[in-house]
Amino acid sequence: MSAIPHDPPAAVFGAAPLRIEDVVALSRRRTEARLSADAGFRARIDKGAAFLDRVLGEDGVIYGVTTGYGDSCTTSIPAELVRELPHHLFAYHGCGLGRFLDAEETRAVLAARLASLSLGMSGVSLALLEGLERLLRHDVLPLIPAEGSVGASGDLTPLSYVAAVLCGEREVLHGGVRRPAGAALAEIGMAPLRLRPKEGLAIMNGTAVMTGLACLAWKRADYLSRLATRVTAYNVLASAGNAHHFDEVLFAAKPHPGQGRIARRLREDLHSDRPPRNEQRLQDRYSLRCAPHVIGVLEDALPFLRQLIETELNSANDNPLIDPEQEKILHGGHFYGGHIALAMDTLKNAVANVADLLDRQLALLVDTRYNHGLPANLSGADGPRAAINHGLKALQISVSAWTAEALKQTMPASVFSRSTECHNQDKVSMGTIAARDCLRVLELAEQVAAAMLVAARQGVELRRRADPQAQLTGAPARMHADLCGRIALVGEDRALDGELRALVDAIRAEEWVLYAD
Repeated sequence: MSAIPHDPPAAVFGAAPLRIEDVVALSRRRTEARLSADAGFRARIDKGAAFLDRVLGEDGVIYGVTTGYGDSCTTSIPAELVRELPHHLFAYHGCGLGRFLDAEETRAVLAARLASLSLGMSGVSLALLEGLERLLRHDVLPLIPAEGSVGASGDLTPLSYVAAVLCGEREVLHGGVRRPAGAALAEIGMAPLRLRPKEGLAIMNGTAVMTGLACLAWKRADYLSRLATRVTAYNVLASAGNAHHFDEVLFAAKPHPGQGRIARRLREDLHSDRPPRNEQRLQDRYSLRCAPHVIGVLEDALPFLRQLIETELNSANDNPLIDPEQEKILHGGHFYGGHIALAMDTLKNAVANVADLLDRQLALLVDTRYNHGLPANLSGADGPRAAINHGLKALQISVSAWTAEALKQTMPASVFSRSTECHNQDKVSMGTIAARDCLRVLELAEQVAAAMLVAARQGVELRRRADPQAQLTGAPARMHADLCGRIALVGEDRALDGELRALVDAIRAEEWVLYAD
């Protein structure tokens, strides 16, 4: 994903509001970042920076520009030291730890910060916006430690690594190689910036890390919802289940839109408009019968969560804000990441429940008491050798472990506010922790889904052997054929980790087109 396609589409900053899909496309190098060429946009940016300069020239008092930061806001900065203050801000915040954000996550963070600053309410120069644009276009990625933000005043510590890189300090990932930022900037012909007053604060005092990660999480969750629906269809067929649990009239009686959409997708996959067979059970267990109700919670949450994430993405979320039109300096708290914290705490809960649903489906499929005639553990071995082969026994154990860990991660981060920074930041959002938790839950859920694709390949094939009438058609049939090309039937026991990793990669790359709506 490191190469941008020839003549790519562009995500234009400073024009129309960005969507989650724009950030995801930038994160995957499928589009190019470009600042708007509109003269009005550029004039607005210049006007904000010029107003700030005029206030400074008139000895105006501006938080974080002529004063210290946080609880040091009562400390006046001598005029001759004002221009040194931005460097000190990113210098002393260089204390992040934990893993580094990966390349996709880092691109999403850069896109989110550029989107906010391009609104023209932060008093930054056009040169700063162009610097962020060039980092994205040339894929010079600051190495950003994932841990150290409480989500207000914004993502200060992780974003300090962006500010430092723009000034030629710290390290980047460029061309897949970790190297000093100054060397990478020189290679792309970019001189290190000397941050203007307020620019260090403008870069750092915002919600870009949590918001960028939230965009990626939302997109992965949307795909997981679709994949879990297709997997459920396979599991209903494999277990000789009753497809009429997804009847249109039934779901019109409880008309949650997302829930109804999941039921419709299952009806179409399973052709449940056909008359029921006489031998079909009246009611399947909940993990099959109630699948639209479980996946539907995620499906119904996604539009609401999109609204929260995209509003934050397209907001001016630093402090203070500079209104270049009315020439006002507005001190507030837009760096607070509560909406993203809620979105991520909500999303991880819904995703973990989908993982749990799939785990329960697999538990039914491998158990001869509940799988209605399939071999134990979905083993494809037969004859005398069946006695020494164990099918998906261990895979079901691993799925249980991944699901349990996902469920464990659902404790809401947003309720763990801590008073920090001498009680200046005395109520904080923990939005970045919530976003990281959500990505971990998604990672585990995608592992569960990968295992379920192995089970679907196995279970549908074994059901066909037992019942030739159990057939797939259309898109589900094509996808199952694709799975058969990727995964050999498990007859003789073999290690599955290589195939599982490949399936996880395929899920994250969204290699299967799942439903048009």
